Amino acid sequence: MKRNIVIAVVTAAALVGGGTATALAVSGDDDDASTPVTRTDDDRDDRDDRSDDGGDDDGDDGDRAAAPGDVTAADAVAAALRHTPGTAVSAELDDAHWEVDVLGKGDTWHSVRVDPDTGKVLGSSEDDEDDTAEVRAALKGTSVTAEDAAKAAAAKGTVVSVDLDDDGDDRGWEAETRASGGDERDWNVALTTASVTADRDDD
Repeated sequence: MKRNIVIAVVTAAALVGGGTATALAVSGDDDDASTPVTRTDDDRDDRDDRSDDGGDDDGDDGDRAAAPGDVTAADAVAAALRHTPGTAVSAELDDAHWEVDVLGKGDTWHSVRVDPDTGKVLGSSEDDEDDTAEVRAALKGTSVTAEDAAKAAAAKGTVVSVDLDDDGDDRGWEAETRASGGDERDWNVALTTASVTADRDDD
């Protein structure tokens, strides 16, 4: 019975382009002449060098999505209103930008996107909302705007959203803040005095 024989012989050790080369002689079932296979250590070293040259592949690209940039909620509202005049009703920081809802003339609503790092308006689109009358009624005779509410709530932490609550007798601005440790809290901002109180439903 024939048996497979594998013989590995180190035939030479030489510097090839700055690295060592190892010749392997391999024979199989047949009697063909063995074919030397040469591998240079330089190839492996090059791969190691490439992985070390700025090769930080930890996937940090998504980390910024959850963290506010230099542009505050108040800044985002101001930028949105410069781009699209009207009444800002809400501002919220999502994964990639601030989104500010602006009630324009008549029943026209706009959603304005603002870059959280530069304050530049990225774009806007018209929205369909059916609570225009309620919003205008809630804001009638008030003096505290969404921008004012965001500035007032900023004393409690980094504001990540501000929104008008136009339901019932407890009308006012609702703000959400994020502390340096990541804890989030909800606050109520009065429509006439801008006083900030803890949301009773916030546990």
